[in-house]
Amino acid sequence: MIPVRGYDDHKVAVLGLGRSGLSAAIALEAGGAEVLCWDDSAQARDHAESEGLTLRDLNRHGAWDGIVTLIVSPGVPHLYPEPNPIIRAAWEHGVAVDNDIGLFFRSYATQDWDNFEVMPRVVAVTGSNGKSTTSALIAHILSDQGRNVQLAGNIGRGVLDIDPAREGEVVVLELSSYQIELARALAPDIGVFLNLTPDHLDRHGGLGGYFAAKRRLFAEGGPDRSIIGVDEVEGQYLANQMREKADGGEPVIRISAMRKLSGGDWSVFARKGFLTEWRRAKQMASIDLRQIAGLPGAHNHQNACAAYAVCRSIGLAPRMIEASLKTFAGLAHRSQVLGVRDGVTFVNDSKATNVDAAAKALQAFKRVRWIAGGQGKEGGISALAPHLGHVAKAYLIGHSAEEFAQQLGDTPYEICRTMDKAVARAAAEAEAGDTILLAPAAASFDQYPDFEKRGEDFTACVAAIL
Repeated sequence: MIPVRGYDDHKVAVLGLGRSGLSAAIALEAGGAEVLCWDDSAQARDHAESEGLTLRDLNRHGAWDGIVTLIVSPGVPHLYPEPNPIIRAAWEHGVAVDNDIGLFFRSYATQDWDNFEVMPRVVAVTGSNGKSTTSALIAHILSDQGRNVQLAGNIGRGVLDIDPAREGEVVVLELSSYQIELARALAPDIGVFLNLTPDHLDRHGGLGGYFAAKRRLFAEGGPDRSIIGVDEVEGQYLANQMREKADGGEPVIRISAMRKLSGGDWSVFARKGFLTEWRRAKQMASIDLRQIAGLPGAHNHQNACAAYAVCRSIGLAPRMIEASLKTFAGLAHRSQVLGVRDGVTFVNDSKATNVDAAAKALQAFKRVRWIAGGQGKEGGISALAPHLGHVAKAYLIGHSAEEFAQQLGDTPYEICRTMDKAVARAAAEAEAGDTILLAPAAASFDQYPDFEKRGEDFTACVAAIL
């Protein structure tokens, strides 16, 4: 655990008692703060009390007496579509609002670091798609090469749950726009921006607000090195900004999974399945990604480029990175190959909760029997029309099944409603060479508590067949 510094003998409120809220409350107490917790869920409050935490209903008159800071969990809206009433109350009482990410960056470095010969470093990864895979891949490569590494944030452990720093250690943080937008302190050594596609727009007041949230990691965090995907205009803009801000050196590594990058700066790109590093107008390395089972498809090649650039920044040689890429097994629910039967491959990409992620999954395989649907997002799947050429048939589930069916054009489909029926029908009709792919292009909340549970259901249905 990282004890939170700066709040000794001060009252701090915590709103939202999920994983990040609980870990923040415990870390605050460890640092000497008086912590008062609240959640609208009675179950969450009961769990917090069982952990020895003190509750205070922040909706009541007089609840804010003596409180100096409110720590908010990522799921609590603080601006759009409208602020949570408790956040409004904090503003009215002059109470600063922060989150566990801000607390981490305030508290991670300590006086013990004066005795380190090699300073610990923090790598922060953000983007619309691929954050989890990229973060896990960076951690895997570093660990595989004998480096001390911890993985936290939006993946794995809460940021304040990790162990205090060791000499030369690397902390890899997956950070969502929700986490970055509110953090009062941001200070990564290396910042990674993968991509930007429309998502969470209600929470950010539109695409511009969504990009502005992610941009804070760089504009206010000021990393020593910025690794930036330039396949969208926002990334091109950000790369240019960070290059102009820096004083000499090589502050930016541009990455792409769509094209060769020109110019004399440092770049890493993937084309036709090969990752290539260019630096100072010279090719430094080339790696064949096509046979790496844990990284199928061009979207995963972008993740590989980002992870490669991070590890090169930390000092690993290309051959070391290549060796560790080959041992990466991939993440559950993210282009996860579950098995093969009679020439039919089963792939779980339950994390493909938006149109862009689903498009990338569809492009990764030649002939797809596509399981899609759930709680559809604005616009449905109409934007997927250019990517349906690989789809032999769609098997639609969940709340948006009929809506999705109307947007499939000439693509054959069947409304199955439930996961077990969709898997059974796809398996019954599949031929050798087909891929049965779960890539929902929708949220899970109509039938499942989260995408993990949806992926686990798919996995269980497939296991019965395999």
